[in-house]
Amino acid sequence: MTAATASPSVWRQYNALTKPRVIQLIVFCALIGMVLAVPGVPRLPEVLLGFWACLGIWLVAAAAAAFNCLVEKTIDAKMKRTAWRPTAKGELSDRQALLFSAALCAVGSAILYLMVNPLTMWLTFATFVGYAIIYTVILKPLTPQNIVIGGASGAMPPVLGWAAMTGDVGPEALILFLIIFLWTPPHFWALALYRVEDYRKSGLPMLPVTHGNEFTRLQILLYTVVLMAACLMPFVYGMSSWLYLIVAVVLSIGFIAYAVALFRAYSDELARKTFRFSLIHLSALFAALLVDHYLF
Repeated sequence: MTAATASPSVWRQYNALTKPRVIQLIVFCALIGMVLAVPGVPRLPEVLLGFWACLGIWLVAAAAAAFNCLVEKTIDAKMKRTAWRPTAKGELSDRQALLFSAALCAVGSAILYLMVNPLTMWLTFATFVGYAIIYTVILKPLTPQNIVIGGASGAMPPVLGWAAMTGDVGPEALILFLIIFLWTPPHFWALALYRVEDYRKSGLPMLPVTHGNEFTRLQILLYTVVLMAACLMPFVYGMSSWLYLIVAVVLSIGFIAYAVALFRAYSDELARKTFRFSLIHLSALFAALLVDHYLF
């Protein structure tokens, strides 16, 4: 095989380390924070600022994902869902993955510091440390509450977006943070339910492994109820109008309905549907915030 034909394969391996689909959702949530922080239609300087912020956040988030793949390569190799990752298969060495992660983090942090503002850079770097070190290295193998505590890092994107455009962290950003923070546990626990044997083999103390299927389903239901209350806060606080409220209520009732059905009669297929709906829930909720911001 020639170098020319090998390069695309290597590129795909490095790209896989960044978990592209996860990063897309992260940047989308950060973008929502940016848009909501700017009254009306953004001007060209604000558009450019948003571009640099999205790029910097994307690079640092990708660095965290790559570091996660490096640390969890042994665990990933035991799980069907992750066994294909280049680090798990040994296609990329530890040195390659570490250098790639460090380079992405350095370049992304420099962009945020120089082109956006120092607060956004430090908040983004703190998110990197929270996910790559505190969650991946410490919490995930230690406690079944890893998703709850570690969810704080995953909830940061809209805060980063808000800070990028305003230079501070307002209560609106914290409301968006709370929504994602409460959304994360039922989202991941639905996945863990139908992947429980994978997690059991990996040795990770995920909630279905340590506390059983029924307890996990109860927790999913309780979190979706609390999540609905949080989803109403943008309207209550005055961040959005009736359009967002209607969408939030419909989506929240849908999520609760899945959780109720899952609690009453479990099946792997229903757990998969609940997990998929959770993705629709968050994406559509933030899209509604975006549309509402410009129409009302």
